[in-house]
Amino acid sequence: MIFKDILQDKGAKLSLEIDRLLGHALKNQKHVGNLLLLYVNGFFQEDILAWHKHRDEKLNPHVIGPGSEGHSEHAHYDFIHKYRTTHIHPMKHAEYVKQFVMEKWDKEISDRNTVLIETEETTIQLEMLIYLKFWEADMIIKKLYQFVRILQGQDYDWYFKIANSARGENATGNRQDIVRLKIRDQLKDISPLLYDLIKETYKTQIRNSIAHSNYSFLNRVIGLNNFIEKDPASQLKRISFDEWISIFHNTLVLHNEYISMNNAINVHYGKIAMENGMVVPVLITEKDGKQYEMLLEYRDTYKDWHYRQR
Repeated sequence: MIFKDILQDKGAKLSLEIDRLLGHALKNQKHVGNLLLLYVNGFFQEDILAWHKHRDEKLNPHVIGPGSEGHSEHAHYDFIHKYRTTHIHPMKHAEYVKQFVMEKWDKEISDRNTVLIETEETTIQLEMLIYLKFWEADMIIKKLYQFVRILQGQDYDWYFKIANSARGENATGNRQDIVRLKIRDQLKDISPLLYDLIKETYKTQIRNSIAHSNYSFLNRVIGLNNFIEKDPASQLKRISFDEWISIFHNTLVLHNEYISMNNAINVHYGKIAMENGMVVPVLITEKDGKQYEMLLEYRDTYKDWHYRQR
């Protein structure tokens, strides 16, 4: 369940930080169109090379658009949006927690609390799905990764690829390594606030426990059944429901700000395009380091982008 007071408090702090980082990225990006590439989802579509074998027309395999990962993101957005608009609790979190305090045993209060806890357990399992939908989503991981690269003054990575197996060829990395090493750890100096928030929220042990349904509930506590004494990455035996509430609200505000950042980028470049013949240049960086510009054309009616045709 969602508590407005927690969401507003966490959201206000993160919103200011994302605004600061977006301003920093716009000022320091290596090419004027790099953030636009993040928004339009630039990627290398390898199967276009096969087309070249059978056609005289040569198409550029550096394409833009949602792709399969974008359509997947849309489906997950619908689920998350439905939850966040239908599961807002009317109480503040502190008031809610007070309901479970009994100075002396009272059957009526005990029965009421049993119902409250059963409801809470159900909503937490829905929230666990949302946790996975955010931290496992290809598009979200990709855009956060690209955003960090742009903040660091690096080129947009057209060849980003998440490894889908241990043998993932030419992959940027697996999900957990990209989130921990190439997103979170790279933010430590750039944004201590965002670094700490991700560190507090994204825990591979919790992710694995949820993904494998390897947990249990007892007395407003989530038991993590994947505790391994000698594994430094699996040291949690349990987390309280209130600790989960903090983790989930962190995830939710990150998702909210991720959406806001995307929208802000589109608005920014839309204004630039309207002042420059409805086009913005973007930089293609090939694997061998070769670079060249192409123009993206803006359609104000639809607020979208496509390559300008020659």
